[in-house]
Amino acid sequence: MKTWLDAWPVFRQLTGNDPLGRGTAARSKATEQVVSRTATADHVAKSVCPFCAVGCAQKVYVEDGRITQIEGDPDSPVNRGRLCPKGAASKQLVTSPTRVTKVRYRRPYGTEWEDLELDTAMEMIADRVLEARRKGWQEEDGPPGNRHRVNRTMGIASLGGATLDNEENYLMKKLYSAMGAIQIENQARI
Repeated sequence: MKTWLDAWPVFRQLTGNDPLGRGTAARSKATEQVVSRTATADHVAKSVCPFCAVGCAQKVYVEDGRITQIEGDPDSPVNRGRLCPKGAASKQLVTSPTRVTKVRYRRPYGTEWEDLELDTAMEMIADRVLEARRKGWQEEDGPPGNRHRVNRTMGIASLGGATLDNEENYLMKKLYSAMGAIQIENQARI
């Protein structure tokens, strides 16, 4: 006959066949009903942690179009299934209710911030990049009589961050060089 003591884990540990309390003695009714966040996933997408240049592989568990869990990928030779605290918390990048989904913009000489759609903000950035390129464009450089063709802009520069991997840095170098920029640097070299 079961008594109220049987619901108490310490009693089950002392009287049952689990004296170390690492098995059935430690399990409650609530524990029995717990289901892993990865068990109910519809599919698993492979990804790379965005926080630093190490490139730790991640498994992103998705259920009904929502991310339910992000874990390290044990098949990766880089992190062998482990993630640092930032990587382990990367699910919050896309699921946090405080995630910013609009672009905040304050017009020149304005005092109030306004929300812009991402497409609008991207168009504004593109327009400003083209204008800075046009204003800072140099076709030739050097003293008169000894001029050299340079075809560059001094109105655009790039400083990459440490979270960029080699491929992203390569693409940034190509993009800025194609625009004529020559001041292209990375935080990792500074």
